[in-house]
Amino acid sequence: MAVSEIPWSLIAPLIVLYLILVVSALVNCLRQEETNGPKWLWVLIIAGISFIGPISYFVIGKKTYGREHM
Repeated sequence: MAVSEIPWSLIAPLIVLYLILVVSALVNCLRQEETNGPKWLWVLIIAGISFIGPISYFVIGKKTYGREHM
């Protein structure tokens, strides 16, 4: 398949969404005080593993604090 045959009108929005996901995950990771695991490793995972990296950071790596019960 030649580059001119690629349906860019369908692929371009997916590329934009992917870039937004990666940038937001990287920004969130770098601003986060603590993560579940080393921060440098999460940056590598986010940047290196396609869609799964940023999503896995938000699901597993982002340290969340539960509400304290009174």
